[in-house]
Amino acid sequence: MGAYLSKRLVPDELWELAAPLLPSFAARPQGGGTAPRDERAVFTAVVYVLTSGCSWRQLPAAFGTSAATAHRRFTVWTEADVWHRLHRAVPDGAGARGEADWIAAIVDAARGRAKDREG
Repeated sequence: MGAYLSKRLVPDELWELAAPLLPSFAARPQGGGTAPRDERAVFTAVVYVLTSGCSWRQLPAAFGTSAATAHRRFTVWTEADVWHRLHRAVPDGAGARGEADWIAAIVDAARGRAKDREG
């Protein structure tokens, strides 16, 4: 995926807010499995699905992560309340710069997808 699209979907300011909120993944005690994914790439893929309205299965391969991995991380992050915490982490001045609207759109989309899973 092009750097431009990645930075447009997840600008550095958003990533700086989101990165500390994401739960870390420990190595499996039995070993094996796939190599860890770049968290920013997975986060970007999740943001793409949330904001584009495409299904998880339609996630373009250009994001460098599988749809299954992106969906699994979305589920883990939803259960860890990342979206609500991200919304609370937005600085007060972000609204004037237009960042709060973008983050609010992502959080709203995440909440909608989480409710769809429950229902």
